[in-house]
Amino acid sequence: MLFRSVTGAFAGSPDDAIARELAREALVRVGLDGPQSAMLAGGLTTKQLRLMELARALASRPRLLLLDETFAGLSHDAIDEMIPIIRRINSEGVTVVIIEHTMHAMVQLADTFSVLDHGSIIANGPPAEVVRDRAVIEAYLGRKWLNRVENPVT
Repeated sequence: MLFRSVTGAFAGSPDDAIARELAREALVRVGLDGPQSAMLAGGLTTKQLRLMELARALASRPRLLLLDETFAGLSHDAIDEMIPIIRRINSEGVTVVIIEHTMHAMVQLADTFSVLDHGSIIANGPPAEVVRDRAVIEAYLGRKWLNRVENPVT
């Protein structure tokens, strides 16, 4: 059952009853407290699996949450449904650090972008500035795109 999959609650809990309550709270936080909480993880959609992974991480009540490609493979609509959940988690006092390539989500979520290319930081700052940075455009979209940005067709 999904409820049992939220094993992060057992880390640091003094007993199983408290761990189960932390697991339940984590499922509520990500919106999986309905009928899907009784499902096996194998019967969940990709979005629900990502939410379960998020609940598993939240069950241990972290102050810092590291997310790695959380939106990979999700539809645009599923991403748009998950953005407010991650925002809410952050507003509840959890610092969220995200490694992600889905830029439409990142510009909505991030306060600061740090962009790496081959292991080196090529830009750092507010998303609105970083997405217009020449080095970022060239590294992620290519020189052809950079030429379009610098020489728009009128």
